[in-house]
Formats: sequence, C-alpha cells, structure tokens
Amino acid sequence: MSAERPLDGHRILIFVEDAYEDLELWYPKLRLQEAGATVIVAGTEAETVYSGKHGYPCRSDAKIDDMNSADFHGLVCPGGWAPDKLRRSNKVLQLTREFHEAEKLLAAICHGGWIPISAGVYQNVRVTGSPGIRDDLVNAGATWEDASVVVDRHFVSSRRPDDLPDFCREMIAVLARQPVELKV
Repeated sequence: MSAERPLDGHRILIFVEDAYEDLELWYPKLRLQEAGATVIVAGTEAETVYSGKHGYPCRSDAKIDDMNSADFHGLVCPGGWAPDKLRRSNKVLQLTREFHEAEKLLAAICHGGWIPISAGVYQNVRVTGSPGIRDDLVNAGATWEDASVVVDRHFVSSRRPDDLPDFCREMIAVLARQPVELKV
C-alpha cells in the first residue's frame, strides 16, 4: 500500500439498479479505483446495463444474490430512486447487516440511506442524507445532521452530489484504517 494508492488490496461492493443517481455511483467508483481498490458493481442481474436518473449507463459486474460480504472491505449505497427498489431485496438487506456486524465500511449518500434504514442498522448512528429522507432516518433511530459528510465509526454518509469530494475522502480514510486482510 502506498500513499498514492492507500486502498491497494481492498475490495468494495457498490449496489446498482435502474434510476441510480449517476454521479453518486460513478464518482465513488472511480475515486475508489484511483485509490487502489477493486470495485465490484452488483445489480439484481449480472452483466446487465442499468440506466441512471440522467441516462448514464452502468453495467453490473455481478448479481447481488451471488455476493458474499466476507469478500469485501466495504459497501457503498448510491442514491437516486434505485435504493427504494433495492431495499425490497432480502439479499441486499442481509449483506448490509453483515457489513455492519463486521464493522466494515457502510457508506450511503442521498437516498442511499434507505438501504441501511430498511436493514435496521441505523439505530443510534449519527448520519446525514438527503433532506427528503431526514424523517425516515430519524424514525429509524439515527441522529440526522445537516453536514456534507458524517462519519460515525464505520458509517460514512453524505447528502447530495455536491458532497461527493468529502464523501469519498472520508470513505477512503475509513477504509485505509482497516486491515487489508478481510474480516469475516
């Protein structure tokens, strides 16, 4: 691991579904890769092209149902309308809970917070997210803060695309503190 590539050896999972927020998936994906991480984008189907809210395509590398949290150091939940679809999947919720239980990075931006809410892992956690889901976050037991990024242990959250530089900086910082050896 070098100072320029602090995430060499790390593996990150990003969820995708139609109507994802284009920047909230692509900016973290590219920034994490730039920092040395291997990023796997998983959708409800493998090798399927999903369309972002603004029309940018994203081809999934894998199927969510085939993913194992033990194979990754962290999870990123982009926003858009995709999280509302994804949180209906038992496998998405199971993976999210497993990342939390293993104290691995669990990052959500904008409406991506719907996934940890539905997984039941935001109890007594400081977070931010889209003001549109503030009530959902609070009702899930989280403490909502109006900030560009909030870090609480292994949780990293942000509000919107304008917050992406802060979001990615803090995700990388949290991941860089984790050992490269995977915790099961």
